[in-house]
Amino acid sequence: MEFESDAQCIAASTEKSAPFEIKTESDISITEHDDKPGTYMCTAITQGEYLNVHKQTHSEENLYSCTQCDKCFTTARYLKRHMNVHCCRYMCTECGKSFSSKQALTKHGRMHSGEKPFECGVCSKRFTQARNLAHHSRIHRGEKPYKCYVCEKVFSQLATLNNHMKVHTGDKPHRCHMCGKSFAWSGGLNRHMRVHTGDKPYTCHICDKAFSESGHLSKHIRVHTGDKPFKCSVCNKSFSESSHLQNHKHYVHSNRRPYHCPFCGKLFKTNNELKRHLRIHTGAKPYSCIHCSYCFKRLDQLKRHMLKSHNEGI
Repeated sequence: MEFESDAQCIAASTEKSAPFEIKTESDISITEHDDKPGTYMCTAITQGEYLNVHKQTHSEENLYSCTQCDKCFTTARYLKRHMNVHCCRYMCTECGKSFSSKQALTKHGRMHSGEKPFECGVCSKRFTQARNLAHHSRIHRGEKPYKCYVCEKVFSQLATLNNHMKVHTGDKPHRCHMCGKSFAWSGGLNRHMRVHTGDKPYTCHICDKAFSESGHLSKHIRVHTGDKPFKCSVCNKSFSESSHLQNHKHYVHSNRRPYHCPFCGKLFKTNNELKRHLRIHTGAKPYSCIHCSYCFKRLDQLKRHMLKSHNEGI
């Protein structure tokens, strides 16, 4: 069942469950459905026929069925728009994927071209879609309008809340027919299938390097642009990837040292630091010279040996 609208709806699956607490950026009033046993809270337009049409998305009556697949729709308009996918009216020339509208195809095309026309006025980070920019802006405003009704954890994006809910339900209905691995979302399965097919639909428009995921392409683009959108709040140092920023905070600014040596009790910030330290006690020398029988505890010692003894840099 599909409801193609800008309005978002969250539904609680049982009578006893409390509804999600939702706030919208435009302060749209929340309307409660009373025509089903379950409780539904919708951030939808609360006017006449629009609300009535929207309520049909919760009804078990799906009057308009697609003859090409198992999808059903509440209105003929939604079915007609969906049929564009099967007739390939709006098909991507890069990867062959079809879409229900020209607008959806245009948005998808930016994944291949790397175009990001929407820029954040605070940190200058760019996005392929306006809604992604709107979601990102909540980070700067500190807004987290989406709340989990199970554990009351709050999120800045609805999609993040939906992903979080799988922690409580454990639902993974999308299964790979090749290896049996299951996924909570169809998008996760689609990305996984590229492991088997080797498909890399996202191409860099600068060097033509291809990637299996759009996120990987976005990270790669920064190699050419030099963009470093992730800034440390402590020392203002910038990084090209969020993982690099997290590592920086952990190594430089964190006082936590969770890894301890079982021989002398010395504490370390990372497991790799502990492993290097343990060689003092065990005498292990994992780095060996390919030209002679010398072995070393550290890689830098091997590099100096290769350069000094064999005139070879590595």
